[in-house]
Amino acid sequence: MSTSRRELFAALRGGARAEEPDAAALERYSRQLVLPEWSERAQRALGAASVLVVGAGALGSPVAAYLAGAGVGRLGIVDGDAVELSNLHRQFLHFTPDVGAPKAESAAAKLRFLNPDVHVEVYPATLEEGNAAALVEGQDLVVDCTDSFAARYAVNAACCAAGVTLVEGGVVGWSGLVMGIRPGQSACYRCAFPQPPQDAPSCAEAGVLGPAAGVVGSLQALEAIKLVAGVGEPLLGAFLQIDLASHAVVRVAVSRRADCRDCGGA
Repeated sequence: MSTSRRELFAALRGGARAEEPDAAALERYSRQLVLPEWSERAQRALGAASVLVVGAGALGSPVAAYLAGAGVGRLGIVDGDAVELSNLHRQFLHFTPDVGAPKAESAAAKLRFLNPDVHVEVYPATLEEGNAAALVEGQDLVVDCTDSFAARYAVNAACCAAGVTLVEGGVVGWSGLVMGIRPGQSACYRCAFPQPPQDAPSCAEAGVLGPAAGVVGSLQALEAIKLVAGVGEPLLGAFLQIDLASHAVVRVAVSRRADCRDCGGA
């Protein structure tokens, strides 16, 4: 291995155990490093990034797992709930013995086993307007995996105010939505949806299939990796509406609104 490659993987390990050989880091990330679109610069960017995942449930499980596996340097997990039995069919970071445990702690434990090179931070709190700015501060990217419109708008407003890149997502039943946002450059969530829908059913009311949440969460993780590593074409200025019952995917273009109260002045 060349000196530059050794230095690269030493940097990627960050706080990894000193006795871990460089070859282990090379092997861990080898399948993405061989991609023609990937590069050392992309892996370095991922290893230097601080990403906050808001919600450790149906969407947060695949998002956090794939980001940790890919080698994000610092991964924050925000969730104020406890694990419930009804979560387990779709929230694969939690197991039956975890029922009753704080979700953020339960998820973090699995992520540290998955990739001990990643520094996982736990925030056992529910994100809301009052604490959103503090949680978002200092992050390079936020992935919103919450299940309420109030939380989505709070995350969007905080990211727009701080200029932090955001990947938005939602799932209910068989359907989902994914959207990437660069405040001041692309349309934000409120540009696309100025007002929350009235009487929208929750997952508890409408139900949700585990694999449907897995597909949407995987797409969120993919967009987050694109945006952090600077590879591929991220989903900006548009959102994907996905119907997994029929495999119909619609890409809807969205423009910034000059009067948007979240990003209009960004």
